[in-house]
Amino acid sequence: LPGAETLGADLAEMGIAFEILSGDGQARVKAVAEAVGADTYHSGVTPIDKAQRIEQLQSDGKKVLMIGDGLNDAGALALGHASLAPGGALHITQSASDGVYAADRVSLVPNILALARQSTHRTKENFGLALIYNCIAVPIALMGWVTPLVAAIAMSASSIVVVVNALRISPI
Repeated sequence: LPGAETLGADLAEMGIAFEILSGDGQARVKAVAEAVGADTYHSGVTPIDKAQRIEQLQSDGKKVLMIGDGLNDAGALALGHASLAPGGALHITQSASDGVYAADRVSLVPNILALARQSTHRTKENFGLALIYNCIAVPIALMGWVTPLVAAIAMSASSIVVVVNALRISPI
């Protein structure tokens, strides 16, 4: 797989543990695990086994991102907290996943995760900004200290601040 040789190192650098669950034979799965730097891998895994493993990880308090491309991955993709499928995956697999990344380059996965983290951070910042604005502006408006025109301008300004903050997300 293109980009697979750095996947394990990239995910480890981000503090993300991963494992391989595959229906393929032991030799092939081991070779792929060695190529991507996976310490944990399982071969000969059925779709039911995949779903059970995801449920086990979730019951252990883990947030699971499932990535798969085959028909046997569709159920597990639907169970993960989030899921991705490559653009070359079966349509049912793409439909079961939360996102589809370009082509079959797993090297994009760390970039997708980094962008998701940035988005989450900016969203939390925007909620905080909105909370601060409302804690200040609502009491002032309720006391009648501002005209409706000033209130409308302040509301528009706060929306602009939130949008500009969201635009700070940088593509990776």
